[in-house]
Formats: sequence, structure tokens, C-alpha cells
Amino acid sequence: MPMTPDLAAFLAPPAPAQLPLPPAAHPASGVRLLRGAVYARPQGVRPLELDLWLPDESQGPLPVIVYIHGGGWRAGTRTDMGPCFRHWRPDPFARIARAGFAVASLDYRLSGEAIYPAQLEDVTEALAWLNARADELGLDTGRTVCWGESAGAHLAALLALTAPVSGCIAWYGPTDLTTLPRQSRPGSYDSADPTTREALLIGAPIADAPDRARAASPVAHVTADAPPFLILHGTDDAAIPLAQGEQLAAALREAGAHVDFRPVPGADHGWAGLPDGDVEQCFATSVDFARTCTATPH
Repeated sequence: MPMTPDLAAFLAPPAPAQLPLPPAAHPASGVRLLRGAVYARPQGVRPLELDLWLPDESQGPLPVIVYIHGGGWRAGTRTDMGPCFRHWRPDPFARIARAGFAVASLDYRLSGEAIYPAQLEDVTEALAWLNARADELGLDTGRTVCWGESAGAHLAALLALTAPVSGCIAWYGPTDLTTLPRQSRPGSYDSADPTTREALLIGAPIADAPDRARAASPVAHVTADAPPFLILHGTDDAAIPLAQGEQLAAALREAGAHVDFRPVPGADHGWAGLPDGDVEQCFATSVDFARTCTATPH
């Protein structure tokens, strides 16, 4: 028997922006962590959560970094910036908070749960949650930078090109799904294969759904209104070719947007093969870029 509208309304959970915030933990000196705040409840799947890292002390509302994890859209976790950072103590999110940012590291629906554009809808919903709770949390969401690695860089770029943010940091992300097969190493990519990461994301092989692949590509959304971009991409990336980073940088330049494109010599995907000092430099360059993008209070 179906529920009456009144009963359905009574049983409905509170909106995520009205839920109590998680209690604060202190995983590193000078840093608070609100772990597992629910920011969205997509129908039929798990609640989506974010971890919010905050400095213990701040002078006024904080600029925000929205961090989006990689994993080929089918794996990964919001707690992980990648293999090269798993031994860092304090971890990279705590270091960014110590630098004076609020860091919201997000879940999103993986490709086994929903196809694109669900992932972009999720990260956009996270921005809305942060805006709704900005006063409560001491955030200046008018100064927000998107940052992602690999599949997360793809989503960070899409978010930056479709929502009002102050900047975007993209590490070795796919930027044009339609050109990815031919830019990959010979024999390494079959655009008709329904099991590639990209096919699972859009729900069809790229060869069978070029319009869908194009719509899911950041290069298709570039306009003159794009915020500043920092694109870091390894010259030896065997998973996502350097040409993908070059292509987004070229599109941004052609549109008249600001882009700082930096090939990272000798780096494979995930900064594999890169000396620790060079990994630290990629991280520091990214934090400095975020600081420049958010220097003026909103």
C-alpha cells in the first residue's frame, strides 16, 4: 500500500544542509577534521559524504578548496590524494588546512553506481552544501578552488567550467574523451571496448557515443569566462597522455582564459617515478596557485 503524502513527508530524512555536523577530530596539530558530513542523498544509492579539514585558528572566513579524488571514476576514496602521498605525516589535507584553507574532500557516485553526468551533479551539489553552511562553518565560498587528480581532475575541470569558482588545479586528468583513444600508445586503447573506464563513465563505448563522450569532456565546456587553471601533467604518463593536458591548455588559451600548463618531466600517472622532492614541488606549486586565486576576500 503506498504511503500518503503526509506520511512520506513525515518519514523523509532532513535535508543534508540541516543535518548536525560531525564532531570535530584533531588528526594533526593546528587542524580540525569534520569527517563524514552528508552533503547529498542521491536516490537509490548511498549517502554522499565529505571530509572538511579546517585550521584551528583563522582570521575571518576561510577560502575553500574542493578536492575530488581519482580512481578512474570507478574506485578511489576521498581520504586519498594518491600513492605518493600516503606516507605523508601530516597528510596533504592537513597541510593545506595549515596553509589557511578549508578543504572539502568529496565522495561522488562512481561509474558502477551511475553514469555521467551524475558525477558532475554530485560535485556541484557539494558546492551548494558548502554555500548553504558557509556562515556556520566560517567559509568564504566566494573564494573556492577546485583541485583533482586523474578522474578527479576531469571532474574538477568540469566543475570549474560550469560553476562560479575562483580557480582549478588539474593533475594529469582526461580532458577530451573523444581524442583520448588516438592519443594513447598504439594498441593500448580500443574505442569500441565497452569496459574502458571512459565507456563505463558515459554508459557506452566512445566509438558508439561520440556526442556523449564530447559532452563529458572539459574541452567542450571552455569559455572566456573560465577561471584560472593550473594544469600539471607528467611527460611520461602511460594512462592519460600528456596531449590531454596540452589540449585543455590550448582550448583555454584560445578562449582567452588564464592557464598555467606545466609538463612534469619524467613523471608517469600519479607522479609515479618522480623523486619525492619533485612530488613535494608539485604540491607546493598547487597550494601557491590556490593562494593566488583566493588572495582577495569575497
